[in-house]
Amino acid sequence: MRRIGLLGGSFNPAHRGHRRMSLSAMEALGLDELWWLVSPGNPLKPAQGMAPYSARLASAREMARGTRIRVSSIESRLGTRFTVDTVTAIVRRYPTDRFIWLMGTDTLPLFHQWKDWRRLARTIPIAVMSRPGYGDDARAARAMGWLRWFVHPAATARRWTNWSAPAISLLRLPPDPTSATRLRALDLDWHRRFAAPLARAPSQELN
Repeated sequence: MRRIGLLGGSFNPAHRGHRRMSLSAMEALGLDELWWLVSPGNPLKPAQGMAPYSARLASAREMARGTRIRVSSIESRLGTRFTVDTVTAIVRRYPTDRFIWLMGTDTLPLFHQWKDWRRLARTIPIAVMSRPGYGDDARAARAMGWLRWFVHPAATARRWTNWSAPAISLLRLPPDPTSATRLRALDLDWHRRFAAPLARAPSQELN
């Protein structure tokens, strides 16, 4: 049984904050692997300003290099756009592994807008990664009105495979202020250096 974290996102672009938070979460949760699920298109984000999928995928692969973070294009290949559908498919495809969903405290305030978010929470446990400046918003999130009944202390996070979903834990991770929005503002054409996809053997593609 592998202990696997799932982190979805646009990765527009992937940056050191993604990497640092992911590695810290892997340690806090005792994960064997963490999969970055690069979204072809986030239903809650505008298409304007979104770099081509191939560039975002390539930036994630570059940022994850040398770690146990695996980059996946499974949403593109499955044709799913909503997290609940993607996670349901993954859990069915890998019945002998255990999965936990990761999100940032900046995402939690919008969680109630996700498709079937309660069904998602009933499918796998959730770990929330702290981000600077979003702690109060996360605790006041509309979804927490329901999720607060299923909170597990961060100190018990390594035992998440024993939890029954719904289950959520707010992890206290080292802060990292890196922002994809700020990186795009500094370099509007960042994606051009990823115009040619990274050469990879077919066997390296996950899921």
